[in-house]
Amino acid sequence: MKYLNFLILTIWATLFISCNAESGGDENMSFKIKELELNSLSGGCSNLFVDESGKAFLTWIEYLNDTTDALMWSALDVENWSDPQKIAQGSNWFVNWADFPALAVFPGGDQKMAAHWLQKSAQGTYDYDVRVSISGSEGEDWAPSFILHRDSIAAEHGFVSLMPSGADRILAVWLDGRFTKQEGGAMTLRSGEFDREGNLYEESELDHRICDCCQTDVVMTANGPVAVYRDRSDTEIRDIYIVRQLDGQWTDPEPVFADNWMIPGCPVNGPAVAAHEHSIAVAWFTAPENEPAVKIAFSDDGGANFEEPYQLDNGNPLGRVDIIMVDEKKALVSWLEKTEDNAEIRLQWVSPDGPIGESIAILETAHSRESGFPIMERAGGRLILSYTEVDTVGTRVKTVEVLY
Repeated sequence: MKYLNFLILTIWATLFISCNAESGGDENMSFKIKELELNSLSGGCSNLFVDESGKAFLTWIEYLNDTTDALMWSALDVENWSDPQKIAQGSNWFVNWADFPALAVFPGGDQKMAAHWLQKSAQGTYDYDVRVSISGSEGEDWAPSFILHRDSIAAEHGFVSLMPSGADRILAVWLDGRFTKQEGGAMTLRSGEFDREGNLYEESELDHRICDCCQTDVVMTANGPVAVYRDRSDTEIRDIYIVRQLDGQWTDPEPVFADNWMIPGCPVNGPAVAAHEHSIAVAWFTAPENEPAVKIAFSDDGGANFEEPYQLDNGNPLGRVDIIMVDEKKALVSWLEKTEDNAEIRLQWVSPDGPIGESIAILETAHSRESGFPIMERAGGRLILSYTEVDTVGTRVKTVEVLY
């Protein structure tokens, strides 16, 4: 595939590029890109997590051979990633370009962490469980895995989001297909928690009918956790919804915005959410009347109400969005925009008053499913982005630091 010339760089002085777009005022918005070296030969499905100290962790699936995959992790030091360490491997996993594993670190500073992957439970194509393993040795050794959900039904379970929810627990939100095995049954959204020993708590159904294969996302606000996802109505409207946990109880699902996107199948394009205290920003892809768009909406009351959304794309978006917030008035959104030959990863600053400047293309990538979903996280003052590079040989995980 083709890559932007600025990516073919070999020395420190040329590891930086500057992409500029004029804002509506005097401020000149720019990004500089520095590649972060990662020891990975063949893989994809990357994900990022930042712990309470600001330390960044990367997970991805390394393709060992045609039948065996391994879930790997690495931590970011000053310049590059640490030597990769293996969490688990298997020849009976469900590996999907859009449904990638996640890692989360328990609070407390002892570096006890948990990670999940998808493992086949029966012969059906979409019969697989969410498996979770916990490490108490800073990721060197991992305990035998356990199943996140309690239904014991061979069905689809996936699109998991993990987040620390307290001193000794991790919150998980996932898509659960236990009812799809019965006539008229639909995919549901469920949540649960587990502690450092793998004990399960508080499993509950959050929405009884949702889109079958779009990512979920979760974030902690000053009021508690919130989760966003793509809903599915009886008339096949698939808009973005939010649920909030208040005083230990989940609210009823509410739309972030009524796009009224009617589509008979899953678009495989979930939302992303970020928060700063009571302020929340949600980014998503939609395409009502076959008009694709990337949008963002802000809330200043923890997600109870949202302002009208802004459209950010350049006219031909593929979606695959992510978002971070640097403060209560400023968010950064990433997405894929289709080009004549491939696609590009674009970034756009946005405030509750609207877009700041213009969107900027920072990387070229493939538009195929193999390129996956770019992921952003803010580690202290550093912005890290992971993505999948695709060429004639295969795929590999790449990471960059975005300086702004």
